[in-house]
Amino acid sequence: MGSTEDLDYPQVILQYSSGFLVSKVMFTACELGVFDLLESGEPLPSDAIAARLGTSTTGMERLLDACVGLKLLAVEFTQEGALYRNTDISNIYLTKSSPKSQYHIMMYYSNTVYLCWHYLADSVREGRNQYERAFGISSEDPFGAMYRSEEEMLKFMAGQNSIWGICGRDVLSAFDLSPFRQICDLGGGGGALARECVSLYPNSMVTIYDLPKVVQIAKEQFVPHEEHRISFHEGDFFHDSIPEAELYILSKTLHDWDDDKCRQLLTKVYKACKPGGGVLLVESLLNEDKSGPLETQLYSMNMLVQTEGKERTAAEYSKLLEAAGFGDIQVKRTGKLYDAVLGRK
Repeated sequence: MGSTEDLDYPQVILQYSSGFLVSKVMFTACELGVFDLLESGEPLPSDAIAARLGTSTTGMERLLDACVGLKLLAVEFTQEGALYRNTDISNIYLTKSSPKSQYHIMMYYSNTVYLCWHYLADSVREGRNQYERAFGISSEDPFGAMYRSEEEMLKFMAGQNSIWGICGRDVLSAFDLSPFRQICDLGGGGGALARECVSLYPNSMVTIYDLPKVVQIAKEQFVPHEEHRISFHEGDFFHDSIPEAELYILSKTLHDWDDDKCRQLLTKVYKACKPGGGVLLVESLLNEDKSGPLETQLYSMNMLVQTEGKERTAAEYSKLLEAAGFGDIQVKRTGKLYDAVLGRK
């Protein structure tokens, strides 16, 4: 990076201030079905795309051009006019049918997270989530608000599944987990991480522990009935007992809660854990001086507007694990969005 004298500060500020425009262009193209329509590979003119998707021609043309600028679409100019097609990135990550599709998390961010962020200033002033202002519901129970309807729960679960579809293997292979045969995925949601786990470690058996209504939807819509290596346990891990296991996975779980609740949960996990077993934390780790990564700093802001928690450093997670009784704590930074912390009993 060059010196501070090399930076064009007005340009940087303008880019930062318009950053939300970029996300809304991508969200809107996903929502309207642009990438799904162009998935076949046949280039189409803007008026044909507009007609098939039921939009105005002028609005669609501007949206398509913005997607070209974002490298989400490519354009070819012919005698008949401009023809648009997907780029490889869009085919892989933005079409609904792709195994690595991020469509569902895009829609969750667009329709839910985005509305909470509208009240970020209020969240900073008050130090609490903004479900009450955004949706007119109580903010006392973050997951009660997050799962305020079956539709919202489905969106959230599908979104989390799409993340683990591309990030799950990185965190599960950060350590050799093959010695652990009996694994409990606490707050396992739609089961994508559990499915990655039994794929990577075929001798393992994974129990997904989650709220009854989450388990029901996971069984019905996300985890195939023929996958006998995955089972379910219904409960609230703060109020109900936790089943005995050799390894507990807490993926993007502790960041939802304050330190007191994290210690409470980890203490319960330690008591239930078999001797010689352990706990794997999957989180996005801040640098020790909290200077970055930027993505994790932004995630921490999102925890402010949506939950009771925050993102933490490796040392902060280690301290929470030690307070619960875990030792031999190891940290692996994957170089991707999420990192892994392993503690042993």
